[in-house]
Amino acid sequence: MDEGICIAPEHAPLSALPSLDSLPTDRREGFPPKQDMPRERLLKFGPGALSNSDLIALILGSGLPGRNVFEMARTLAERFGSMRALLNATEKDFTGLHGIGRAKIAQLLAIIEMVRRALHEELEQRSLLDSPQAVDDYLRLKIGGLPHEVFYCLYLDARHRLINQPEELARGSLTQMAVYPREIVRRALLLNAAGLIVAHNHPSGAARPSAADRQLTRLLQQALALVDVRLLDHVVVGARDVYSFARNGQM
Repeated sequence: MDEGICIAPEHAPLSALPSLDSLPTDRREGFPPKQDMPRERLLKFGPGALSNSDLIALILGSGLPGRNVFEMARTLAERFGSMRALLNATEKDFTGLHGIGRAKIAQLLAIIEMVRRALHEELEQRSLLDSPQAVDDYLRLKIGGLPHEVFYCLYLDARHRLINQPEELARGSLTQMAVYPREIVRRALLLNAAGLIVAHNHPSGAARPSAADRQLTRLLQQALALVDVRLLDHVVVGARDVYSFARNGQM
């Protein structure tokens, strides 16, 4: 049985189960008045009227005996610190949290995936990567949530628009992946790209570049320069952060 779900005894009729309104004050400690409950305020004033913890409470739905859903929601909001961090969370980040069982983890991950897909669709339609933030957002959505390491290449025109879908060139760690600069150069020429961005992810670690990352970046720069194509950046996407070679003066 999933923790956080309370099943009434089979012999107890539904009419005998206490409603929130019928609970005495001491049993409703931590609960706001009914008119101030997140669901009522959302329906009356819209979702913009709710705090982050209110929205999380609505997704969780219920709490545990001795620990209501609002306490659990506040704990999650404080643990992640921002909605951006929450939307980058993985199953591992929720595992072990008191009151957050498999069913609630599944609910949270489903909502996170829906948001990610909606943002991804918007970015795909826009296709313009003309700022560092746009690049970060795109790559977080594309490879930030993957459980395995991948190496991606984004081919751009002179106006920094994606020429085609980003291409996965390798899978595994950079020390194990076979990334061939000549293949990247060949694709850049075939697509008539003016520049490109390469990226890989560190699913369970920080976005700190390794010696292999730096060596590959230098090789790609040299190979692309021979055919007058610019390597605009090499981006490392970590579990919580993003590292840009260009923005750190290493290009």
